[in-house]
Amino acid sequence: MFRPLSLFIGLRYVRARSHKFFVSFITWVSLLGVCIGVAALIVILSVMNGFEGELRDRLLSMSSHARVELPAALAVDEAKQSAVLRVIRAVPGVIGAAPFRELQALAVHGVEMLPLQLRGIDPVLEPQVTQAASAMLEGKLTDLRAEGGIVLGSLIAQQLGVATGDRVTLLVPAFNVSGAPAPKLQEFQVVGLFEVGLQDSDGVLALASLRDVRALLLDAGAAAAGSAATGSGAGIHLRFDAALRAPQRAAAVADALRASCAPQACAVIDWSVDHASYFRAIRIEKTMMALILLLIVAVAAFNIVAMLVMVVNDKRTDIAILRTQGASPRTIMGVFATQGLVIGWSGVLLGVALGVLLARNVGSIAPWLERTFRFQIMDADVYYITRIPSELQLSNVLWIGGAALLLTALATVYPALRASRVAPADALRYE
Repeated sequence: MFRPLSLFIGLRYVRARSHKFFVSFITWVSLLGVCIGVAALIVILSVMNGFEGELRDRLLSMSSHARVELPAALAVDEAKQSAVLRVIRAVPGVIGAAPFRELQALAVHGVEMLPLQLRGIDPVLEPQVTQAASAMLEGKLTDLRAEGGIVLGSLIAQQLGVATGDRVTLLVPAFNVSGAPAPKLQEFQVVGLFEVGLQDSDGVLALASLRDVRALLLDAGAAAAGSAATGSGAGIHLRFDAALRAPQRAAAVADALRASCAPQACAVIDWSVDHASYFRAIRIEKTMMALILLLIVAVAAFNIVAMLVMVVNDKRTDIAILRTQGASPRTIMGVFATQGLVIGWSGVLLGVALGVLLARNVGSIAPWLERTFRFQIMDADVYYITRIPSELQLSNVLWIGGAALLLTALATVYPALRASRVAPADALRYE
């Protein structure tokens, strides 16, 4: 089988056992360094992807994929809202739509008072647009169909000192038509509690029937539009066929509403905009972590440079003989580039295989480590998430492998150039 001379000799140098001990040691350190760096990068990014997915699921468990903010004229007109709902449900990709109202209120129980966000939902339609009807709130939304029921976040209930069956009073700051303060009071019975694991939900949010919230807004002689209550808003929750396609689906809904609801503006905001700060922070952390872990591969690449330089010094006589027999400088470069690429790329391939294996089995490895070394990675008393999630993405594996291959390839450039510039006469003079 024909093989180029540079490839043939380079592979012979890789298999040769005549290297000095120190050169062989650096060779193995370089290979293992590349392997460990690539594997660590794949595993860490997979774990961060898993935590990002876990956060996304928890955020969406009590919110929809997108929401339509309705102007005041549509907020109190049920006929127009029904028309808007028909337009939205006709948009491809929309699998659920439900109206809601939100307002700021003050919860009072005994001597305890706590501000919260009261969200009025339709107990029948809301399960179609959020994950709240899953195990977290199973059966509790049904209780909201009765008049005067409320579901509180676990932190709210803890701070107020209430449990299921207790009664709380909500005070809604508002103004009458003349501009004078006219706060509204309404007593609710706690029919359930929920716990998402996020302060924005557990410590802020309370759910009640849309009918009760509308009555609270219109009570005590408030204006018909309900705008007399401070911090109130109205809209429609949306659910799409795919959460990650929410921006595209939201844009399609906005186009449909723009064509049918003009000149009244209906803003469509998807979950990636509502929770942009969370995921922006995660992206920054992932970027910084990737750069830091790439330094491991870079250090291993420097070891490859050092190893090849020592091999070049050790093989000066061989280089001179090859040159006197007609080998070109390009051929000499190919010899040592081949040796460096075989070592570096072997480490990359081993690292990718090891990283993929570990990333796909983090859920089994972490409990084994906890049992073996008698410690707990995610303490249930501190963290809501007690397991280490992992989400292996092909795009991450490809760019990590590509970056590592590029770094190790660049590491062969200087030693190969140095080998090509060895003068045959000088190398053979003292031999």
